Amino acid sequence: MAHFAKVEDGKVTQVIVVGNSDCGGGDFPSSESAGQSFIAGLGLTGEWKQTSYSGSFRGNFAGVGYSYNNSDFIPPQPYPSWTLSGVQWVAPTAMPDDGERYSWDEDTKTWVAMT
Repeated sequence: MAHFAKVEDGKVTQVIVVGNSDCGGGDFPSSESAGQSFIAGLGLTGEWKQTSYSGSFRGNFAGVGYSYNNSDFIPPQPYPSWTLSGVQWVAPTAMPDDGERYSWDEDTKTWVAMT
């Protein structure tokens, strides 16, 4: 199965599944144009970009609300203090790696142990 994201004004608004045979049976990037032709044949309009469920191309698997920067899908920013590093958002401080579970507290900009 192949997945395609509809991109409108740089944002993903829909993600659909297209059969491999409807994508020419090939691999990305050659499968993209065949999949786009199939989607257009269904009467679905707009810009459709192939996305990888495993994230092996275009950075991340696209989801509704993600942005598209003409090469990669970027998830929404989780917190205002986080910065984009490549295709992932990164907290201002690294999460402790001590086996505990943590959640981010934006007010204090710290990781808080979950009890």
